[in-house]
Amino acid sequence: MNANFLTTPITYLKNVGPQRADTLRSELGINTYQDLLQLFPNRYLDKTQYYKINQLQASGADIQIVGKIIHIKTVEQKRGKRLVATFVDETGQMELVWFRAQKWIRENLKLNEPYVVFGRISRYGGTFSMAHPEMELLSSHQKSLKIAMQPIYPSTEKLSTRGITNRVVSNMVQQLLLESKGQFQESLSSEILEGLRLISKSEALLNIHFPKSQELLAKAQFRLKFEELFFVQLQLISKKLIRKQKIKGMPFNEVGDYFNIFFKEHLPFELTNAQKKVIKEIRKDLGSNAQMNRLLQGDVGSGKTIVALLCMLLALDNGFQACLMAPTEILATQHYNGLKELLGEMQVEIALLTGSTKKSIRREIHESLQNGDLKILVGTHALLEDVVQFKNLGLAIIDEQHRFGVAQRSKLWHKNEIPPHVLVMTATPIPRTLAMSLYGDLDISVIDELPPGRKPVKTVHRFDSNRLKVFHFIKDEIKKGRQVYVVYPLIKESEALDYKDLMDGYESIARDFPLPDYQISIVHGKMKPADKDYEMERFLKGETQIMVATTVIEVGVNVPNASVMIIESAERFGLSQLHQLRGRVGRGAEQSYCILMTSHKLSEDTKTRLETMVRTNDGFEIAEVDLKLRGPGDLMGTQQSGMLNLRIADIVKDNQILKTARHHALQLLKEDPSLQKENNQPIRLAYQRMMQNKTIWNYIS
Repeated sequence: MNANFLTTPITYLKNVGPQRADTLRSELGINTYQDLLQLFPNRYLDKTQYYKINQLQASGADIQIVGKIIHIKTVEQKRGKRLVATFVDETGQMELVWFRAQKWIRENLKLNEPYVVFGRISRYGGTFSMAHPEMELLSSHQKSLKIAMQPIYPSTEKLSTRGITNRVVSNMVQQLLLESKGQFQESLSSEILEGLRLISKSEALLNIHFPKSQELLAKAQFRLKFEELFFVQLQLISKKLIRKQKIKGMPFNEVGDYFNIFFKEHLPFELTNAQKKVIKEIRKDLGSNAQMNRLLQGDVGSGKTIVALLCMLLALDNGFQACLMAPTEILATQHYNGLKELLGEMQVEIALLTGSTKKSIRREIHESLQNGDLKILVGTHALLEDVVQFKNLGLAIIDEQHRFGVAQRSKLWHKNEIPPHVLVMTATPIPRTLAMSLYGDLDISVIDELPPGRKPVKTVHRFDSNRLKVFHFIKDEIKKGRQVYVVYPLIKESEALDYKDLMDGYESIARDFPLPDYQISIVHGKMKPADKDYEMERFLKGETQIMVATTVIEVGVNVPNASVMIIESAERFGLSQLHQLRGRVGRGAEQSYCILMTSHKLSEDTKTRLETMVRTNDGFEIAEVDLKLRGPGDLMGTQQSGMLNLRIADIVKDNQILKTARHHALQLLKEDPSLQKENNQPIRLAYQRMMQNKTIWNYIS
């Protein structure tokens, strides 16, 4: 069948027309035949079985029966009327009932003719009945395209009110299959089809809409899920390969004094095996002729900073400059102070550039960057400004990259004639399945062990009724010289309420922890940045023992002396957020604690979240649970929710299919990178069509 057939506007399909087309477009995003074909059913009603009336149970199930109508009557009721038909087969009788459109139904029903009725069974008194059944004369039922299992399509209120019911959509799809004669262009190679025993594209499309059996439905689903994930992976992997071939990097061949002196004389602790493995992977990238584009994942406190510094020192050894960009001023300052401390006596020029850097210092930074004296620049978005010009930037490190847009990242690229190597760091563990789809074009390194001497944070769940015991525990920790965080949720829709929660909490803590014995800091979103920084600073210096805050402190604040994190209304937080907050403590050598406070009313999902937090400190395990609970869209936050608009596959439930698809895409591109082989023509044509219509980009934003 001609590939252009599927690009036909939906208006031209029989029985659609301009008005229906507009509604389909606005409600379901259906513009073309292709879009309708890819409107896959949500579920199916099994019509493979016919029941006898004497087999009926009041189970609330949808079933079908063959029989005849022998009598019709109108019954008056308190409000309005109902139409009741007596329906019989050879084993007994039941009632069919209508509350709407009675005149039309009465005129169109035929007595003593065999019908197939389909609907939900209920029982009143001793009589079974079916309200508003779907009905078809047995003669036309036998002639029509045999739909053993009836598809139920996605719908909206507007579609229903405009008369575009499930049956109407189903008829449109049937019409489309008739016009195409059920012939669709194959998009996979015979090798893949045979190797995975997949059914053909045409068979899959027919059986996803109108399955002949449960078995064929399962085969159609597998085939279409595989295909969808295969093309997404093909796109991501070929993007990575093109980058490696076309974008030449600057090879860092030297391991010189900067790296060696630091490694031998200034390394504060023995590297973990995970850190060594990651440094090896990065060094291999930096030594090749291709530009590095690597994602470094590591849980809070796993030692990403030291890995970043070692990479920067490699850049310096090869005559290049390096920069590290963080999403907030607090985080950038922390990185800068951390790096300065690590470098100690070493003669490495390092500077900090943020929005609040004084003009005179900025000028100095700009000058020494351009003449090459300044080797390492740490900063916020301020690094992206056009006036910031490097002499020769060799390595750009981006922390918590999901806080930066693509355009911002590409600005860093253009700071050098040859794009610098890029290392993206994140403390938000991303499950492997999600990473394969969202960052399939990056190489991924993982630090999956904590440095020695770090004790895992002990996490407990307490109800509000235990508050006095919790306060008692805090007093004991403060006596030992430790500090405490108390965090309140911040949910945008009810800022007034959140602020009230925070202030009420602050007042009750101030009552229980009075001056002058205790000093309390407070930080929230309504404060001026300078006031926020002042309060943070006091807590950092140990001048206050308790920090009452909203989630502003979620990312990156490092106070090794803080040993207790209390999360109020923990039921209002997502799992990854709870995990990030817990990561604020446990940064010193002392035992740290995280206390999750909630009310007694908890949903099942909330219970799962709290149990997971208490059970494990493993960020990746937590991310997997979070992914199952919330799905991929929510997990990446709203700004990334458009990331995976998959039509049929689900990367959580179908992660085995995803792995298979990725394996086959890798294999294919290894053997035939430009898809020139005869056998791969179907893949190449399908891929080109998708690239032209940008359909793959619908999946990956």
